[in-house]
Amino acid sequence: MTDTTNKNSERFQALRAKDRQIQKELMQVSDKVRARHPFLVEHQNAVGMGIFLVSIAGMVLNGVLWLEGIMPAWMVIVLSAFWTSLLHELEHDLIHYMYFRKQPVWHHLMMAGVYLARPLTQNPWIRRYLHLHHHKVSGTETDLEERGITNGEKWDWKRFLMVGDNMLAFYLRAGKYFVVPRKLLKQGKINKTDIKNLRIIGALSFNPVGYICYTIWHGFVLFHLANAIAWSFGTAIDWPQWLLAQEAWVTATVVILIAPNVLRTFCLHFISSNMHYFGDNTPGIIHEQCQVMNKWYLIPLQLFCFNFGSTHAIHHFVVRDPFYIRHLSEKESHEVLRRHGIRFNDMGTFKRANRMNERAA
Repeated sequence: MTDTTNKNSERFQALRAKDRQIQKELMQVSDKVRARHPFLVEHQNAVGMGIFLVSIAGMVLNGVLWLEGIMPAWMVIVLSAFWTSLLHELEHDLIHYMYFRKQPVWHHLMMAGVYLARPLTQNPWIRRYLHLHHHKVSGTETDLEERGITNGEKWDWKRFLMVGDNMLAFYLRAGKYFVVPRKLLKQGKINKTDIKNLRIIGALSFNPVGYICYTIWHGFVLFHLANAIAWSFGTAIDWPQWLLAQEAWVTATVVILIAPNVLRTFCLHFISSNMHYFGDNTPGIIHEQCQVMNKWYLIPLQLFCFNFGSTHAIHHFVVRDPFYIRHLSEKESHEVLRRHGIRFNDMGTFKRANRMNERAA
């Protein structure tokens, strides 16, 4: 066992002490924000439900305007992607039990709502298990949440495709899902119960909602890709009538629901998978888990993941705050993070396959 992974070593204890100091200072910033905005704290459930209802209403309105021929498809996709980014933040808060903790009916209704509005994502009740585990083991081989969205992979065309498509991420790495768990079992990093849980997670994460929506999405893309290829050769495909009869509802589903989530997923996973470190960070040490990514040229991506790259590092230290508290404390929190040497805009992570220091082999 190395000095940095030995929890009794002086170096590890020094790293933990640094974590606790950063947490203390960020909590002080959070406390000041909470004191300035008592309504957000006293009515946290109502604030969360209000954001939820406004976001759902925004998506519905966009869909209606498109169906009536008032709003173009591209605008529906862009605006609804923004609304789904808010719903993602709500889901993340719900996973940490920040809304209706003592009112399970409302809590689970909100969970179901943010899930159905973002049907390309994992079942949130399963994701809760993975996400809470992520906080414990961020950057290690058993951090399934981040590894699932390509953290630790070399950057190439394959990773680019996988970032925005959870099913492609599975198809293109199918072999690893059989090999890696056995490897971790042999190394003693997981046990047979973990293997069983992994199989359950794999079977249920996208079943049935995700599988249905990904089938529609992939069929839509392949249909139009085939038509484009045929057109480029000066011909056309004679599709069967039963298939053409599905085009209207499939197109509506893609424009109103699926395409906005594809855009949001790509932006979120691109930012998240590259702001988290993997492979050579010290297990259990928060200040080595992620960086702050807020370069100006990332703004188009940040718009559709609600400024995730700039604020998520704060969450690793202060888990209690809903996402809007983090945003209100962003400026002062960044001062704390800079003072303690947390990295900002370490773009070398793209070359290092998300390692903190090592160059990818």
